[in-house]
Amino acid sequence: MSTDTELSVQVRGVERRFGALRVLRGVDLDVPGGKLVALYGPSGSGKTTLINLIGALDRPDAGAITVLGQDILRMSEAQRARLRRTRIAFIFQSATLLPTYSALENIDLALRLPGLGYFERKRRARAALQAVGLLPWADHMPEELSGGQRQRIAIARALALQTPLVLADEPTNGLDTATTRRILALFRGIAASEGTTFLIVSHDPLVAEYVDTVYDLLDGKVVLRQAVPPTRAAENQKEDAHV
Repeated sequence: MSTDTELSVQVRGVERRFGALRVLRGVDLDVPGGKLVALYGPSGSGKTTLINLIGALDRPDAGAITVLGQDILRMSEAQRARLRRTRIAFIFQSATLLPTYSALENIDLALRLPGLGYFERKRRARAALQAVGLLPWADHMPEELSGGQRQRIAIARALALQTPLVLADEPTNGLDTATTRRILALFRGIAASEGTTFLIVSHDPLVAEYVDTVYDLLDGKVVLRQAVPPTRAAENQKEDAHV
């Protein structure tokens, strides 16, 4: 489990090019364990590229990336796959649910990857659906759910894995304000109780109200915007306990 003094993610001098386009130009980023960190930037700035590099879905052209104490660029593809399967949960911009499986079954499938037993999978899947307010929709198929509900299922799927690191790319996409606040308060509660680290890529200004640190990705580099005052985070958490 991470502690506040440990870094879940450390990025140093990372560069990424796509042909002649230089997207990341020497990025440095520290993400402390058990904290919520937000990364903002205009469309096309490289936010998703950076989160894919941190999640071992891609490799940089230069630089170093340490995730949960491991130098992921020195790992074999098999080791990187195992890291993704057992220690990192992803929330993507689109829900990416399998259309022929129910909400509960979509979560259950993800829980099979780390080798969890049947009863533990069912327990976690139902608890995650309850946490995002969708347990009554457990047996519904994706086509029977709204876009916002499908996104909440995707969030539940990631949280059910109970990994030490969650990489979230626009997790509040398609959610109304009240639901967004509920989900962000849920993230804060999990970080506080479980020591889970959340790196959240977003355009949503509400996210900045709930995280510990905000960065902006501008001109291919990450710049610290501000540290969110603890009093504001505490007030948000207290208010949203009633949402």
